[in-house]
Amino acid sequence: MHDTVHDHLMEGSWVDRFPGLQQLPPEHRAILEKGSKVISVPEGTQVFGPGQSADNLLMLLEGTVRVQQTSDTGREVFLYRVNGGESCVLTTAFMITFDDYSAEGIAETDVLAVAIPRATFDELAGLSKPFRDVIFAAYSRRMTDLFTLIDDIVFQRMDVRLAARLLELAGDGDTVKATHQVLGNELGTAREVISRTLSEFQRRGWIEQSRGTVRIIGREGLERLARSSSSM
Repeated sequence: MHDTVHDHLMEGSWVDRFPGLQQLPPEHRAILEKGSKVISVPEGTQVFGPGQSADNLLMLLEGTVRVQQTSDTGREVFLYRVNGGESCVLTTAFMITFDDYSAEGIAETDVLAVAIPRATFDELAGLSKPFRDVIFAAYSRRMTDLFTLIDDIVFQRMDVRLAARLLELAGDGDTVKATHQVLGNELGTAREVISRTLSEFQRRGWIEQSRGTVRIIGREGLERLARSSSSM
């Protein structure tokens, strides 16, 4: 994992950024704060990768990390994103099983995170029920997300999935900065499929395209299509 110690002094403790950890008894909180470190990772950096050992639990303070897996044929498949205020469930899973990573995490933005080394993780997992509750609640939520991803890939139409993903990536704005290949990776399909589907969205007046950018101009149409998955 590529990281650097971040020397920016935040107000209060990073622990307070995670509601569940606020319940830690003072002695357990002290162990966590002493044993962890705040790191910064520049945009585009591989945070972890296949074959690397999981030596730290990562808890994000700011930014986003994209977690993806590459198939034997070289196709990248998006698994999930970790956002500020969340922990990375893969680091949890592989720290528990002592396995190496089988996927990679890429910093999509400049990232500020907390690295909790294995020794501190093991000590608190044994001592502190609030710490265990936070870790395994996040693990449970992410497992549900991954089962939903499998269901989407197997059962949902690609146009429905692409409409929903464009809305998700745009957030409160109307612009998605992503190539057709990147969107294909997000949805586990070929670039050509994305290109055809986006062309149809453009024909319907829902989007405009330029190089590496999709601009939403007909949000209601995309939202209507995305909602149609519940009735399929």
